[in-house]
Amino acid sequence: MSGHSKWATIKHKKAATDAKRGSLFTKLIKEITVAARGGGNPDTNPRLRVAIERGKEASMPSDNIDRAIKKGTGELEGVSYEDIVLEGYAPGGVAIYVEGVSDNRNRTTSEVRTIFTKKGGNMAGAGSVAWMFEKKGYIVVSKKAIDEDKLMTVALDAGAEDMIVEEENYAIKTVPIDFLKVKKAIDDNKIPTEDAEITFLPKNTVKIEGDEAKKVLDLVEALEEHEDVQHVYANFDIPDELLPKE
Repeated sequence: MSGHSKWATIKHKKAATDAKRGSLFTKLIKEITVAARGGGNPDTNPRLRVAIERGKEASMPSDNIDRAIKKGTGELEGVSYEDIVLEGYAPGGVAIYVEGVSDNRNRTTSEVRTIFTKKGGNMAGAGSVAWMFEKKGYIVVSKKAIDEDKLMTVALDAGAEDMIVEEENYAIKTVPIDFLKVKKAIDDNKIPTEDAEITFLPKNTVKIEGDEAKKVLDLVEALEEHEDVQHVYANFDIPDELLPKE
């Protein structure tokens, strides 16, 4: 999981202040709409709750969020979106797992394939890299916010699987079904979080440095900028100094 905490936190903060707010809102509306198909109540739908929280952090108006939920549940008519998963490799053999939401699977797949090719990577078939990742609830807390022992007690008592002590943060892992319960316990104890999501964590990482690391980051960022791409997961281990600054 090396590098995942810092990368996730940087992306999380960047999204909240993204200058291209229109583009960000479009992505968030798609995510909320698709998530709401699993039920319009965020208390019982973890994916929807996380999507709504991301929308609020990006200052999305409540009316936009409500409309997106109703389109997902079928209360309002809207564009028919579907989840898509695309897989591939970045330079250095880094595995890339892409989650998207699209109204045209063929178009999105073609455009994402072009990004991989232009940035020195290559697309791969379904299942090629998925096995390298595991779906987990993932919560990041700054070391400045709380004492390690107190946080560990709160997290483990609420059902967390593990808490990893990193250089600047604590990274808490849960099984997806326990994510909301653990997040609620942390919130109830008024412990601020740097990032909280259901994500895909790499089982093993690939260490890369220098120009190769820059190429990997360039590919990841290009993929994230595509309007149909919601999340990009990679199993890189890159030195902190090469990661984007907050």
